[in-house]
Amino acid sequence: MNESDPALAGEGVTALILEIFRLNGRLLAAGDRLVAGLGLSSARWQVLGAIALADTPQPVAHLARSMGLNRQGVQRIVNEMVDEDILAFRDNPHHRRARLVVMTSRGKTAYEAAGRRQKPWVDALAQGLATEDVAACLRLIGTLRQRLEADAGPE
Repeated sequence: MNESDPALAGEGVTALILEIFRLNGRLLAAGDRLVAGLGLSSARWQVLGAIALADTPQPVAHLARSMGLNRQGVQRIVNEMVDEDILAFRDNPHHRRARLVVMTSRGKTAYEAAGRRQKPWVDALAQGLATEDVAACLRLIGTLRQRLEADAGPE
């Protein structure tokens, strides 16, 4: 790809985006299969991951933003998981209506079990990949995400 020719770079980024779309579909299907026996789906697992990776309990809107998803979709999943005692709401000292989402012991158990299944799966998927190629890909995708976030402006 020629850095000085935006049209060629744009074609390459378009091809990359299309490949990411295909990859996303495959990842969701593989994730669904991986955690099916745990009462999870890829979407539920993603919500648990966002909660686990947050430094402190977050309201649904913050979780959705960190996942790059819309609040309504995440709210629906969170509500279902609260009904199933996988997640719970806690009062938010900073906002009366935007309650915080936390994992219950059942949710923590499911998330940990998913992680145990994911580790050998991802290790097998990574077999033969050069770490520098993975790092370069991560940097590129991160740069594209940051540019899209900057273009979106405040939400």
